[in-house]
Amino acid sequence: MESDSNCIFSFDYKHIGGKPVVLEAYLPVSRDCGLQSPIRRPTIIYFHGGSLTVGNRRSWLPTWLQTRLSAQRFIFISADYRLMPPTTGHGIVEDIQDVFRFVTTSLNSRLDEAMSNEGGVDAIPTGGKLSPWNPYRVDPGAIGVAGTSAGGLCAYLACMHADPKPRVVLSMYGMGGKLYNPHYFTPKSEPFFRGRELIDSQQFHSFLYPQSSELEPTSDSPVAYHPPTHVTPGYPSNPRMFLGPLYLQLGTYLDYYTGMHEPSLSAYLRSLPVDATSRVEGLRANPIPEQHRRLFPQFGVTSAWPPTCLVHGSSDTAVLVEESRHLHSLLVAANVDVELWEVDEAEHSFDYAPPAEGTSYETLFHDVERFLIDHLDPSST
Repeated sequence: MESDSNCIFSFDYKHIGGKPVVLEAYLPVSRDCGLQSPIRRPTIIYFHGGSLTVGNRRSWLPTWLQTRLSAQRFIFISADYRLMPPTTGHGIVEDIQDVFRFVTTSLNSRLDEAMSNEGGVDAIPTGGKLSPWNPYRVDPGAIGVAGTSAGGLCAYLACMHADPKPRVVLSMYGMGGKLYNPHYFTPKSEPFFRGRELIDSQQFHSFLYPQSSELEPTSDSPVAYHPPTHVTPGYPSNPRMFLGPLYLQLGTYLDYYTGMHEPSLSAYLRSLPVDATSRVEGLRANPIPEQHRRLFPQFGVTSAWPPTCLVHGSSDTAVLVEESRHLHSLLVAANVDVELWEVDEAEHSFDYAPPAEGTSYETLFHDVERFLIDHLDPSST
């Protein structure tokens, strides 16, 4: 456990093979520093993007969301989870469940220990930005979930499998609204992601099955780029940054996601009639093997699904807007409170890049903030 003057506390929420899996809790800067009794506040658990293959709790962090929620005295938590490969979606579901369990049953007591210095860490300096005592603690009855890109898929899986179930969901251009989709199991012979050239798969031999099954599990693979002095300045230096596009290019993403390589799930899905994907919700015989359907949010929508805010760029080439549109239609049919806000001509990760001249996302960000507040802290509105 560690803390810093920005009110960030890091905790190991589980261990795998003796290695920690970490989450970070962003506590609001205290407005109530004179109070010694805890103040329970709504909490958002956030999962990062990276195709489920790369990244960590600080990768592509949506600071616009964290800072806005902190200003509303929300607790913001960003969690690592094990990455593919060698982990599959089943292992990621376990991590999501463990995050929710830790946050609701253990995090408050761990924060108490940190504040009293019983956890063996240095006390927060009284001259710093924080008082020695920050009163904010998690309200277990007011937890929401958010994610960007692949983190959106994690958010959907939390709706299906976490206990307690999140009370509200935010998905920014999230995967998973239609995973049974040719985009994931059809090989590609032409550039498909932002016009970038296709990847030479032979350069990633150790990440291809069956060699990939021998990799050491990891939950912490930060984004990294070559320095300006390198022959390819600014080019990704972490090979895991190529894996998501590579598996999409090869049409084998679902094999790594489910762990179903032999026989290949992707090859089987390619063998089905072309229109099968558009009819799957009405098919009596679901082509996804029963043990893997728990990983496909489109098959897990019920009326118990929490209120959901979907945001997606209409020109997204990494996660097609069709996914959010499809999930939106399923949620509407299930009478779930849902909003879908499409951002005209926006690409993937649009909220991290400076907007085009004359474009502002401030209204969108405000609307997202209000959606979360209205469902987790209605007394503040």
